[in-house]
Amino acid sequence: MELEKRLSVILGQADGTWGVVVEELSSAQGMRFEHVPDELFIAESVIKVPIMAAVFAASEQGHFRLEDQLALRQEDLVGGSGVLYALSPGLKLTIRDLVTLMIIQSDNTATNMLIDLVGKAQIDQTMIDLGMRRSYYSRKLMIYPLDVTDNNMITAGDIASMLGQITTGSYLSLRACKEMIAIMKKQQVRNGLPSQLPSQEETIHPAWELPCKSGWDTGRQHDVGLLYTNNRCFSITALSKDVTSQSALHTLGLLGRAVYDYAIVRY
Repeated sequence: MELEKRLSVILGQADGTWGVVVEELSSAQGMRFEHVPDELFIAESVIKVPIMAAVFAASEQGHFRLEDQLALRQEDLVGGSGVLYALSPGLKLTIRDLVTLMIIQSDNTATNMLIDLVGKAQIDQTMIDLGMRRSYYSRKLMIYPLDVTDNNMITAGDIASMLGQITTGSYLSLRACKEMIAIMKKQQVRNGLPSQLPSQEETIHPAWELPCKSGWDTGRQHDVGLLYTNNRCFSITALSKDVTSQSALHTLGLLGRAVYDYAIVRY
């Protein structure tokens, strides 16, 4: 298949180690491409997607409402991505707003507040329910407790399973899945998979949406998401290690564009 060949060429020329899964979810006979799907990668902020799912699960189980508010505490404040660390303790935000900040700005303070809210057991069970068999959650973001030496870990195959369940509405409820995707559509960090897609103002190209979530640190650059275009939907999971940011972001852009070009063939 032409897309499989193109993806293989891109990865063959890429620096570092990659775990990639691309799957068409809009057709029962859709294509699936896998490259090192079972290798574990440090999750970075991609772990925030199953944390979001855990929050929605706890809400549907009646533990709280997404409209409930949490107060920002001094001890919640951690650095890295996001804006909450720069705001004043005492600020109240709804749980839904915290989820939104966690996803679209990768806010670490919001993430840790939500982890405290639902607990590790809820996150662990959610990952099992999403078919994430090898991946696991170990600790909060930007916090390194002495008794926890493991990082949060994921595989491309597990993330693809998670995206498939959310996209098809088979996790929790169709309403919950649609809301999670709607949050991801507001993503503000778009320098990976969407970076080489045509401008939405270029009317000669079919329109597209790519709700996504990235994660990065020195030597690692991930991006995972859902490409909607031409009445088709593809999940794209791309995890990397032993790479420079510039090189990895270029590869991510190539992968996103390859899937887009394939998706619009029947346009």
